[in-house]
Amino acid sequence: MSTFLVDYENVSASGLEGLEKLTQSDTVYIFYTENADRLTFDAHRRLLESSAVVRYFKVETGTKNALDFQLVTFLGYLIHDAKAEAYYIISKDNGFDSVLKFWNGQGVKVLRIAKLDVENTCQENEELNKKLQELLAEETEVRLVMGMIQKYKTKQGLNNALMKQFDNKKTSEIYRVIKPYIANKKGH
Repeated sequence: MSTFLVDYENVSASGLEGLEKLTQSDTVYIFYTENADRLTFDAHRRLLESSAVVRYFKVETGTKNALDFQLVTFLGYLIHDAKAEAYYIISKDNGFDSVLKFWNGQGVKVLRIAKLDVENTCQENEELNKKLQELLAEETEVRLVMGMIQKYKTKQGLNNALMKQFDNKKTSEIYRVIKPYIANKKGH
């Protein structure tokens, strides 16, 4: 039994990939705003056909990060009931990482992933993490690169960030390793 909190403003319909793999014991809460309140027919169909329980929260904007704050507050409310085995924040926004660190420190499994497809996402992250560990000398560098992959929405932005952190040769080596895992990012 897992609980998913979707930052729809951040991930849009792509964050719903994997919905068909969820079971009736899973619950999906979709947080959206008037700036992000559109669904494709395909996403709508997947939501209707899903076995998971799906709930929607329209967030009234007006302040910066209103959706993020409401999502995190609701996460705390859900954790109080402590019924789920794991909680997933579906977002590419690494601003949620401090929330993950806090709850994981309390013994509550909270992860941030970019789409509902937990199995494939976790497997891909493990594979990439292992390849980066083979390439980089320090664990802090591995975490740094993994964080950059989450943070930057374009290949160019990610490459620029790598160039600031590493020399040209190391950046090329890292980029060669991560290239298959960032195919969905914008750019060449």
